[in-house]
Amino acid sequence: MLAVPPRQELRIRPLETSRLILAPIDTSDARDLWAAVDASRAHLEPWLPWVPFNVDAEASFRYAEASASDWDNARACRFGIRDRIGRRLVGVVGLEAFAHLHQSVELGYWLRADTCRKGFMTEAARATIDWALGTLRAHRIRVAAATDNHASLGVIRRLGFHFEGIARQAERCNGRWLDHAVFAMLATDARAS
Repeated sequence: MLAVPPRQELRIRPLETSRLILAPIDTSDARDLWAAVDASRAHLEPWLPWVPFNVDAEASFRYAEASASDWDNARACRFGIRDRIGRRLVGVVGLEAFAHLHQSVELGYWLRADTCRKGFMTEAARATIDWALGTLRAHRIRVAAATDNHASLGVIRRLGFHFEGIARQAERCNGRWLDHAVFAMLATDARAS
C-alpha cells in the first residue's frame, strides 16, 4: 500500500530544493494557478487537454479544491512549485492514478512558459520522485509524454526513466491525436543508480 501522509503536514513542512518549494495544492493557490495557466496558455495547450477548459479563476479554484480532496482521499498528490526567492507559483508536479495494491503512481507536470529552460521541472520532479519512492513507498512510477514534446521528453531522460514503448494515439489534445512515449522507474532502479 502507498503511505500517503496528511496534506497539512506538507503544507507546514513542504519539500524544498536549492531553488524551489513544493507544497500540496489547496484552494489558497487558486489565484496563482489561474495566473500561471492564463499566462502560459499557448505554451501548454498543445500538450495538455484540460487547458481550454480552464477558462476563469473559478476553474482553477475547482482544480485546487479537487487536488486537496484527491490528496486527502489518497487518490493523488499534487504539489504547487514555487521559486524560493519570490514565492511565485511556476508550475505543478503531481503523482496521479494511485494503484495502492501495486504501489504504483503516474508522474505529471507542467511549467509556466516564462520559467522554462532553467532546470526547474527536472529539479521539482526529482524531489517528487525521491519523496514518492521514500515517504509514499511507491514501487513503480510511470510517466508519458507526447512523442513530439521534446522539452518533456528531455526532463524524463534527465530523471533516468526507462523507455517502455509507444502508446499510439493515447490522447486527443488541441484537435489532434498524440502518440505517447511511455517510461517507468522502479524503486529498484533508483537504488541501483
